[in-house]
Amino acid sequence: MPARPSSRMPSCLQQLGDTSGSAPPETVADLRNHLAAVPDPRSRRGIRHSWTALLTAAAAAVLAGAASATAIGEWVAGAPQRVLALLGFRPDPLTGLIRPPHATTIRLVLAAADGDALDRAIGDFLLERQTPAPGRRVIAVDGKTLCGSRTAGRPVTVLIAAMTHSGQVLAQRQVGGKSNEIPAFAPLLDGIDLTGVVVTADALHPQHDHATYLLERGAHYLAVVKRNHPGLHEKVRGLPWRDIRLDHYERGRGHNHDEIRRLKTATFAHLDYPHARQALQVVRWRRDLGTGMLTIERIYLVTSLPPGAATGSELAAWIRGHWRIENQLHHVRDRTFHEDASKIRTRRLPRVMAGLRNLAIGVHRQDGHTNIAAALRRTVRDHLRPLTTLGLA
Repeated sequence: MPARPSSRMPSCLQQLGDTSGSAPPETVADLRNHLAAVPDPRSRRGIRHSWTALLTAAAAAVLAGAASATAIGEWVAGAPQRVLALLGFRPDPLTGLIRPPHATTIRLVLAAADGDALDRAIGDFLLERQTPAPGRRVIAVDGKTLCGSRTAGRPVTVLIAAMTHSGQVLAQRQVGGKSNEIPAFAPLLDGIDLTGVVVTADALHPQHDHATYLLERGAHYLAVVKRNHPGLHEKVRGLPWRDIRLDHYERGRGHNHDEIRRLKTATFAHLDYPHARQALQVVRWRRDLGTGMLTIERIYLVTSLPPGAATGSELAAWIRGHWRIENQLHHVRDRTFHEDASKIRTRRLPRVMAGLRNLAIGVHRQDGHTNIAAALRRTVRDHLRPLTTLGLA
């Protein structure tokens, strides 16, 4: 008598049929747990939709490429009933159906959200789902202007962000209309564990107070020095760099040019800057392959790292990594999400949309996507994909 075929599916086929994602559900951070900490400013009277559900829906929509409040409303309006239920929207007690929120409701909610609280929730979520990497953590601090946010009665919105060199924004803060990025530096980093971290910053931030703050938090700094700090710049530039040995050399090609980078470090005990232990010089030779034009650029930096705490190749990688905040964050928000062309100006909406874009970029980079535009196109094809990514399904 022939053996009866087994009704049980082989485990390999079960694995092939499982499209829920590479990580089991219990290991995926749930965004809703963090968004619950964002305060709801609405009056209790007449509330139809959960505050956390509205914020979560907006986050999922931006993860799928929505670049405006209108696009977020369209994505939510087209979501199936199962997706709306997973987002946290409640069904009508009579019909059992879930009516998605109107786009105007979503716009009003985002315009009223506390940007600082939302950015803290996003940073905590990205930290929770991040796989710890070996070696020292490095965070870049830089600012960005939202060009389309200016109105006749309100200045343009300026944001300062702290981003890991791998592309996740851990904190973001809005700069006051009559201020600049300098006073926002310490409040930006207050909510981040800086123990053992190296913070890289551009020429605006080599401030004595910043250096002292970082050392008190257990961090180190690596800061560019330019002519806007003339005394410090001249002292570092005047070191006998010709007589100092080379610590790192690399040569590469990209974007139609050849490039050579040379790094030297000098121990300098009498540098008039808090806790500065070393000065650095980076020399870049860049030759345009089309025109043959050669440009030479010299960059000077100071760091609190003592000699031997980092190799020349590590220092060179951190210096190059700092500029990734332009390429991996600001450039993507401008080119992929069209942030600079956006005319969003309502109350806190420019700031909140920037935070949601940071979330989308950070999540996609954590999941191994280097082309964010392609990741958005892939995500938008299935309403469940952003929910799975955000730990909702």
